[in-house]
Amino acid sequence: MNRLQALIAREHEETRILLRSIPVTVVTLFVVSVICMNLLANKTLLQLDWIALDGGILISWLSFMCMDITTKHFGPKAANKISILAAGINLLTCLIFFVASSIPSTADDYTAFNSIFGGTWFILLGSTVAFLSSGVLNNMLNWAIGRFLANRLRERTVYCIQTYVSTFIGQFWDNFIFSVIVFAGFAPIFWDGFHWTILQCSTCALTGAVAELIMEVIFSPIGYRIVTGWKENAVGKEYLTYIGKGD
Repeated sequence: MNRLQALIAREHEETRILLRSIPVTVVTLFVVSVICMNLLANKTLLQLDWIALDGGILISWLSFMCMDITTKHFGPKAANKISILAAGINLLTCLIFFVASSIPSTADDYTAFNSIFGGTWFILLGSTVAFLSSGVLNNMLNWAIGRFLANRLRERTVYCIQTYVSTFIGQFWDNFIFSVIVFAGFAPIFWDGFHWTILQCSTCALTGAVAELIMEVIFSPIGYRIVTGWKENAVGKEYLTYIGKGD
């Protein structure tokens, strides 16, 4: 029992140090992007026999870029903790939205507002499961590729490879799991027969992963400059020292 208490105490202290070490701008952008993904996923942007896209693809690339730069500098465990934090804040935000949409008002017709912000429980379930699982996959894969290629290629080349590969695979998994849970699983039951086929889920996941990979390629120079600046300015030194990776 003492060992368990010691472990919990260490994890608590490690998390506390992490939260004051990681730049607030990155955490803020990460959390906001996760909340926006949850809202945008309510709208299907395109649906054909072989492809379907929801609004989440417009912002999900930002979430993965934040995870990638966090993993690069602080490690996968730190990125996973920030992912859990973002998911928790998203759930709290959805609860507040739900409460606000449930309060009756005679000031105006808020049907559209209530429909959007009231949320749908299985969309929230699907997005949370997809986000957390894909986040862990992305972070661990990013870290593993980085370790494997370290000292074999130029640092910038390593950064590009680890972020591109992990983003593509992580995004595919995120899109696929979300689509299967929401549009293939629950939608036929609760949305009057509306559904996506497994083929549409797969092509949505693939197309979304390609689109978000393109965005990652476009913005990767910014991500690389950020992590390079963090390293040069010893950002997060307290946390890195605490986990034994400091100078």
